[in-house]
Amino acid sequence: MRNWIAGTLLTVVATVLAVASEDAPEVRSDSPRAFIDGTGPGWRDLVEEEFVDVNCGDETFRWEDGLVKCTGKPVGVIRTKEQFTNFELCLQWRHLKDAGNSGVFVWAIPDSIQQLEQGKGRLPHGIEVQVLDLGYKTRYEKGGKKADWFTCHGDVFPVGKAQMTPFPPVAPNKKRSFPTKNTTRGVGEWNHYYIRAINGEVRLWVNGEEVSGGSGCKPATGYLCLESEGSPIEFKGLRIRELP
Repeated sequence: MRNWIAGTLLTVVATVLAVASEDAPEVRSDSPRAFIDGTGPGWRDLVEEEFVDVNCGDETFRWEDGLVKCTGKPVGVIRTKEQFTNFELCLQWRHLKDAGNSGVFVWAIPDSIQQLEQGKGRLPHGIEVQVLDLGYKTRYEKGGKKADWFTCHGDVFPVGKAQMTPFPPVAPNKKRSFPTKNTTRGVGEWNHYYIRAINGEVRLWVNGEEVSGGSGCKPATGYLCLESEGSPIEFKGLRIRELP
């Protein structure tokens, strides 16, 4: 009798788990979902026509079949034609080469964009949401250096004249917000970013979990930029919802 009861309980548990698995949304490496995934009222696609080249070239960024393909060369950015203040942004990205580097700029400062357009500098001032492949740290430390000033899991930090008070844990330079969890997937795998930028505060979710951010950002209005920084990368699913 005892064995029969144990067997029955195992069958019930297995059935419940199977039903739960069927009801749960499928999460694959090619279609990760954050708490907010860019669907619902107010969300819209960010399309090619809304971006302009700043200091890259015609072949650096290409829109093909729903993908934004970036060669990584030269180092520079494309920006939105419109400036944004309060918004939510969803996107997916994957590095195509080990140790790849890229980023998303939030509230990029117009004056710095103008400097780039004049051939002065490579990257804008603003709040950068880091996009690094896991192999970047490994390669960096091969030379005996210690990677204690950055991570590969979604650092958020001010660049140039931009200001931000980072959420802990904080980098040794007191400017970078380090992630509270390591959730980034490796080269060739899709990662999902949900970025919420409201009233001078930026928060980042990586593959469904909030990990980093900062408050007191100045300025808190500016362009959105996609970064080319030496390595091929692809983006997809760029969607934005503007907020009051």
